[in-house]
Amino acid sequence: MRSAALAFFLTLGAPAHAAAEPHVVVATWDDAITPVTSEYLNEAMTRAVRDSADAFVVVLDTPGGLLDTTRDIVARFLDSEIPVLVWVGPAGARAASAGTFLTLAAHVAAMAPGTNIGAASPITMGGGGADSTLAHKMQNDAAAFIRTVAERRGRNVAWAERTVREATSSTEKEALEAHAIDLIAGSVEELLDQASGRTVQTKRGAVTLELHGARLDRYELNLRTKILALLANPNVAYLLLMLGFYGVFFELSNPGSVLPGIVGAIFLILAFYSMQQLPLNAAGLLMVMVGLILFILEIKVTSHGLLTIGGIIATVLGAVMLFDSPEPALRVSLRFVIPFTLFTALLFATGIGLAVRTMRQRPTTGREGMLGWRGRARTLLDPEGTVEVRGELWRARANESIEEGAPVEVTGAEGLVLRVRRPGVERGA
Repeated sequence: MRSAALAFFLTLGAPAHAAAEPHVVVATWDDAITPVTSEYLNEAMTRAVRDSADAFVVVLDTPGGLLDTTRDIVARFLDSEIPVLVWVGPAGARAASAGTFLTLAAHVAAMAPGTNIGAASPITMGGGGADSTLAHKMQNDAAAFIRTVAERRGRNVAWAERTVREATSSTEKEALEAHAIDLIAGSVEELLDQASGRTVQTKRGAVTLELHGARLDRYELNLRTKILALLANPNVAYLLLMLGFYGVFFELSNPGSVLPGIVGAIFLILAFYSMQQLPLNAAGLLMVMVGLILFILEIKVTSHGLLTIGGIIATVLGAVMLFDSPEPALRVSLRFVIPFTLFTALLFATGIGLAVRTMRQRPTTGREGMLGWRGRARTLLDPEGTVEVRGELWRARANESIEEGAPVEVTGAEGLVLRVRRPGVERGA
């Protein structure tokens, strides 16, 4: 009787176990590969391992990124305790440069229709001009790295090396035919269905994927990561740098304003943090500073626009040089730099110039504002007497005798006593 009851309960439990819903953690990255990417994917993978997920899926769309960061992410993929699936998608997405390494490092690599992968050559910093030996070393290093990744995952090593040495790029169909990827899938759900039944080797051993109808747990970017990702944008870093300089300059020009100094200091700190996440070129930073100095000098020195032109050239060149990266996504865009630089030139040439000229104008109020005013002597000044200036009577003192009714000009004030002279007479005469 007991055996029959035990068999009954075991029979009930078996289907429940077999029908257990697979659990998959999904992370999405559609920007350049930066240290923020590594932090985000590391957090997502940690959560997947902690929750005993059946797989970790990365939805990838990237123009490339930093090689050091790519190495960190690839190392985590290769040493993963759970299966890692990379899906290049949706349609129109790409896994260029650094993205190629990440895709090849996955246990299962897939692409959506209408996507491409490749072009993983390490271009010399700034787009050229580096020593040929150094460039050759960089290429050999990247080629060896991608060969290692391809060999580890059993992918086409020759194809992978060509993406580095020849900068070749392939569509999803070409990549599948070359055995660079495993699947073509139109969605994450389709990827999981096609991947089911495959056996992959993880850190814990061989795992057979059973991912049909898996529950997708999407790991979203939190507010902190979104802010850090925004700060890792080179255009944002450049904007923060310029606004920070503006704030500090306005504060130094108008001591006591407080607000421009506070805002400028905050922007500069954020800019320095942003540049820490990016491949900063010190020469580019110095060039930008030279450009700003030239704009400031234009206010104080008559150069007939030459300093402004020099400032524009220096600022644009500095922005182009600011970040040493072959990836366009990790450089400041000229479409952003040129309008912003012209705005800066216009700001310094007009707004600040008008402010300086206003400060240089003669005061119109107070004692200083009375200098040059003219009136008439109401009594004999010998040397003191009374004068009328703009309808008001004042005690006045002159260096010479001035008869009653004679015109006078104010040259200064001592307390409530004006110093006057005859109009047209040089001061001190």
